[in-house]
Amino acid sequence: MAETIKLEFLDRARSWVRSAVSEYARRLPYLTYCDVRVEVDESKGAVAENGQAKHSAEDYSFAFGVRVLAGKRAVAPGYYGRMLGAADGVGFEKVLREGIHHAYSRALASGQAKSESRPRFGSLGRSLYDTILAPIKVAQASVPAVYKVDPRSVPLAKVADMATEVSKAVSALSSQIVFNVVVAQTTLLRELFVSSEGADIDQSHASTEGFVLVVSRGETGNLELYDFHGHQRGWEIMEEGYRSASIQLLPFKEFALELARSTVDVSNAPSLPSSEGEVVVVTDPHFSALVCHEVVGHPSELDRALKMETAYAGRSWFLRTLEDHQIGKQVASPLVSAFSDPTIEGFGHYLYDHEGTPAQRAYHIEKGMFREFLNSRQTAALMNVAPNGSYQATDASLIPLIRMSNTAFAPGQSDPQSIIREVERGYYVQGHRIPSVSEARENFRISAMKVSEIRNGEVGQLYRDGAIMADSRDFFLRVDAAGKDFRLFPIPNCGKGQPMQAKRMSNGGPTMRSVARVTGGGQ
Repeated sequence: MAETIKLEFLDRARSWVRSAVSEYARRLPYLTYCDVRVEVDESKGAVAENGQAKHSAEDYSFAFGVRVLAGKRAVAPGYYGRMLGAADGVGFEKVLREGIHHAYSRALASGQAKSESRPRFGSLGRSLYDTILAPIKVAQASVPAVYKVDPRSVPLAKVADMATEVSKAVSALSSQIVFNVVVAQTTLLRELFVSSEGADIDQSHASTEGFVLVVSRGETGNLELYDFHGHQRGWEIMEEGYRSASIQLLPFKEFALELARSTVDVSNAPSLPSSEGEVVVVTDPHFSALVCHEVVGHPSELDRALKMETAYAGRSWFLRTLEDHQIGKQVASPLVSAFSDPTIEGFGHYLYDHEGTPAQRAYHIEKGMFREFLNSRQTAALMNVAPNGSYQATDASLIPLIRMSNTAFAPGQSDPQSIIREVERGYYVQGHRIPSVSEARENFRISAMKVSEIRNGEVGQLYRDGAIMADSRDFFLRVDAAGKDFRLFPIPNCGKGQPMQAKRMSNGGPTMRSVARVTGGGQ
């Protein structure tokens, strides 16, 4: 019996999945649709703390998930998913077929309950619609991973040495650094998607990432900063970094040391005094990334907008009701555009989502006008729009959710230095820290790694513990400059769903200028 499941296992499993989906689609009564996702990944990771190795592991995951639409009098979905182990590889065909039967039984039971509830609850009962999926172009495709150094070829000791060496370098940088944690990880993932419509997609991608947390004891108290490093590439990004038009990654050690220097500098700075009113703020691309994530990206997820996750995650300021919404209306300055695009490189890259929909760019805001939500085939059918390939799960055992991909503000035409030079008095806000957003994301307070005063076009006094606070729509409407310096940043920890799914994506944007209140710990 194999001790682990390797990616090559899916070469054999692919025929079993095709056969099972095809057979049950023909044989099971009242079944209108079935899809199966199977996933294997192989990974290595290590953690170091204060220059000492803390943990390292080489592991794999093996999972599958099923979705069935079925029903005699009302069509409903049924789902089934499992995390598996090496022992399940031998009998996977049987496990898969049992999973399809479980999902089918659940769909029938849900459809029966739906049909019985319709006449009992008046207008509410009539809202229990048959589950349908908007049409897509059905694909058969194989998408290989992109890397120079295969994650599987990297010895675990090398991953552990990287984490430990970087942590030692951070510790040695300054006596003010009292604590640090460094994480290094590299993974190769492969996933199959097969549907009763004829989809047959085999996608792989490499993912390598690092995490650094630094605590510095400064003149005004301790300060903790952390940041993420990574890309959908192999181990080479840790040693060499990566540079393209939109992604600028230093080698991991240099990245960590730069963060450590910033932590020490900011820990010695005074706390930012809160402004009495609104002031001019210039946000760098790193800070703009989190604004886009929290205030544009999440509210643009159509399951959130349709109140499907209101109880635990909130609603959307872009759609209060089907009659009261921002679609086709101005929500920002004409200088502001924002999009999600899984086809471009970044942590959110893929060519097909987890229901086989081809990836494409979705413009949420186009020259100030709100245009488009991220959707699934089911929610696209509800809104009578085309699916845009935004249905993703953290692993195959979990039900996909509508998720951001590479979600960012589009670049503008201004020189970023000119954006600062034109400010007589204001603040330059760099690097994101902690978001605090309202339930529908219509206003926000997001803290920064550092805030610097701008006087007569020059960046001056550095402050710690700073944030900006604004009404979302007002902040976007008052943007009067957007830079040419578009950047994407890795976000590997976006949480959504019950149970929680933490997903990797990229967010970004350019330097931007608007008006907001600045808040801080100073008086």
